[in-house]
Amino acid sequence: MNQYMKVSPEEAYRARDGVIKIHGEEGFAGMRKAGRIAAEILDDLVPHVVPGVTTGELDDMVREQALRSGSVPATLGYRGFTHSCCTSINQVVCHGIPGDTVLRDGDIVNIDVTVIVDGWHGDTSRMYLVGDVSIKAKRLVDVTYECLMLGIEQAKPGNFLGDISHAIQSHAEKNRYGVVREFCGHGLGRLFHDSPEVVHVGQAGTGPELKPGMFFTIEPMINGGKAGTKMLSDGWTAVTRDRKLSAQFEHSIAITETGCEIFTQSPKGLNNPPY
Repeated sequence: MNQYMKVSPEEAYRARDGVIKIHGEEGFAGMRKAGRIAAEILDDLVPHVVPGVTTGELDDMVREQALRSGSVPATLGYRGFTHSCCTSINQVVCHGIPGDTVLRDGDIVNIDVTVIVDGWHGDTSRMYLVGDVSIKAKRLVDVTYECLMLGIEQAKPGNFLGDISHAIQSHAEKNRYGVVREFCGHGLGRLFHDSPEVVHVGQAGTGPELKPGMFFTIEPMINGGKAGTKMLSDGWTAVTRDRKLSAQFEHSIAITETGCEIFTQSPKGLNNPPY
């Protein structure tokens, strides 16, 4: 079976079957709209991510803004998840569940938002600094953002997924951080999670070749200590095994004829804190 398949917007609803979808201009238009709305929601949260706010209040803001923008939160009801975003604080690696937790001065928090607009998914996350954050925590956040952007630099036709993975792993480990293995980026479009899997560790020149029309996320999770994670009893929240800090950034991108397009770039330029 061919590893790649050109698809129309209607065919893009095909269930995940290991084939990497190659999208046309209608797909690009749909993803630009969805990605922009997701990025705007993260922009709008900036003045609200402060000491004293609860993660549940932030989740309410995400849901209300998504609906006002003509989109639907993709995580709301997804596989039993009952919230509109994920809020991952300090040692939480990913998929933190919003609720009564109050943000405290010095926390770092990742907010992960995915919206559906006209059937297309815009998926993105950013780190936020809550109040007065330590130099150690800010450095982890900065290096994680650098990992994302170094990975994106390798996202161009003729390169391979392994080139993205290698760039991320090399930079993180050069700074003595651990790169999470258990979670990865993914293809997306009309499906929330599709092929290919985009792991954040690997060898250059390996994996599927990058071709124009591929849509996927890059979302490195970088730990301040070792790479290991464990799942909490709620079945969603992943935390660092050594209880050290973790950070993550995520963009949805497309491979173009000359490089890549970032669908979820902040319209206000609020890409890496402090904002």
